[in-house]
Amino acid sequence: MLNLHRESVAGRIPARLALVISSRPDARGLVLAAEQGLPTLLVNRRTLGDDAFQFELTRAVRASCADLVCLAGFLHLWRIPDDYAGRVINIHPALLPDFGGKGMYGRHVHEAVLAAGRTESGCTVHFCDNEYDHGPVICRRTVAIPPGCSADQLAHLVFHEELKAYPEAIRMLASGQVDWPGAPPRTGA
Repeated sequence: MLNLHRESVAGRIPARLALVISSRPDARGLVLAAEQGLPTLLVNRRTLGDDAFQFELTRAVRASCADLVCLAGFLHLWRIPDDYAGRVINIHPALLPDFGGKGMYGRHVHEAVLAAGRTESGCTVHFCDNEYDHGPVICRRTVAIPPGCSADQLAHLVFHEELKAYPEAIRMLASGQVDWPGAPPRTGA
């Protein structure tokens, strides 16, 4: 989130953060977003239950008038409404479709990659649908896994690629390099 905010403020991505939403009251991102003066919202699934969570999350996204929803570290499946189909993207700390799905996040992903004996990992930015870690790929960035690499070391290597991949994907969408099924109407010539 901070990376996207910095890229936006610096003019390196044609976007601004309209709202930062978390499903966890202890999310560090909420504090960091507030420190940057960004609007924040907590939609706590545990206290609301899933149906109310889905309703409140959708209501908040619509009220923000966001053209694009960028998920990052959001571990709950959002049932994407039809008016946001093709307008929600996510970043995953592995090369999808491998090592994705429910429960495959953070350290779990990196441990699975190492346990599989892979020599390469990376991150994937993809369009979201109503399945975990599924949907058309926008871009990937890869890293070689050095011998003896730990899950924490791999997480560090992948994170540095995530910082590049997410802004790159947004630039690709904004410039029309990627077929964006939910693109807002283009204005101007």
